[in-house]
Amino acid sequence: MKIRPFDHLIPTGVALSRLLAATRPVPRRETLPVESAMGRRSARAVRSRRAVPPFRRGSWDGFAVVARSTNGATPGRPVRLRLVGDIFAETSSRRPLGASDAAPIATGGPLPPGADAVVIFEDVQLEDGEVVLTRPARPGDRIADAGEDFPVGAHLLETGDLLTPARLGALAAAGEATVEVWERPRVAIVPNGNELRRPGERLSFGQIHESNNASLAALATGFGASVTTSAPVPDREAAIETVLRRAAARSDLVLATGGSSVGERDFLPSIFPRLGRMLFHGIAVRPGKPTLAVRCGGCLVIGMPGHPTSCLTNGLWLVAPVLARLSHADSVPWTDHPVVLSEAYDVPSSSFATVVPLEVRDGRARPTFRTSASLTSLVPANAYVIVPPHRPGLRRGDVVVARLLPPPFGPAGAPVRPGPGRRKAK
Repeated sequence: MKIRPFDHLIPTGVALSRLLAATRPVPRRETLPVESAMGRRSARAVRSRRAVPPFRRGSWDGFAVVARSTNGATPGRPVRLRLVGDIFAETSSRRPLGASDAAPIATGGPLPPGADAVVIFEDVQLEDGEVVLTRPARPGDRIADAGEDFPVGAHLLETGDLLTPARLGALAAAGEATVEVWERPRVAIVPNGNELRRPGERLSFGQIHESNNASLAALATGFGASVTTSAPVPDREAAIETVLRRAAARSDLVLATGGSSVGERDFLPSIFPRLGRMLFHGIAVRPGKPTLAVRCGGCLVIGMPGHPTSCLTNGLWLVAPVLARLSHADSVPWTDHPVVLSEAYDVPSSSFATVVPLEVRDGRARPTFRTSASLTSLVPANAYVIVPPHRPGLRRGDVVVARLLPPPFGPAGAPVRPGPGRRKAK
């Protein structure tokens, strides 16, 4: 078996910087109904073309009144107003309200001309067709003025805003039936290896079920990408190159898994220079050293390690920022938080950075990594820390700054500020 050594390993920060510099946010746009745009990002700014609410209306169920007519009302000297009409939310009448009148009004009903307050049902009594008040109303009580929510010209969306339930509700309230959004990034995942079979297929001796399709597709989908996966491609250089070129022609990002190292059947290092401008091959990091990337026309192609833990670990710290940029997000949704290690972890003191997955509970963190081939190393992990090169091992009680993965990217945890620890590692 022939082995080709790595030419040069680059630091993690350099690898990420090169990838982000080569990443272009998706330029394509589409228009969606506001009911179908949850989680997408706005492709243009939106200003309100109308005031909301468009008229003065009651904000509680009660009685519309002229406030000055209730002055002096007390339990001992109540004010009596004549009960007139009914005002529902859809009422179109603009009949003025007399100073000695009270009109039942439903929440959202237009305030009749002359009325300037609403008193709620619980604060009055009804007697012989009259509304009896024992305390005065103030002008403006329980009333929403025209444009109180937002006026004409209000900024409802800026370009790149995440479309949340509240933002979409505001668009609908302003009369916008559709919203222009950036298209989802197109991500293709291409595994290769003679030993790989798709989940559900029968295995012969020496074969394994391919799992990187599932884990990387889940990661990309979490960033709003539209994902296509390929059946495992056999270890034939021409076949792998054909599939990669076809995927790159219709994708914004291609993730090739396996065949990225320096072995005799690792063909990605030979194929990538033919695809376009090489960015790097080899990162000074454990796990995940055999990673490479190339800019192929309008597509970025990243060659990932075949080992499941190495592959997904690289996905978290290296690919996630690329997915965020493609989707017009400002950043990945990870958050940093200091935690105390509940167990020691042996980190080889070398020129390599080390990515350590962590299970964080109540401000304490347990390292979960076992081997690069053990995907279950990451199952309980809801955070990770990148230990810099030449750093001695992590000790029990050390404080580290963990990067927390929110659901659905990691299981839920309950991080809190830790107690005192011996030292901090980043």
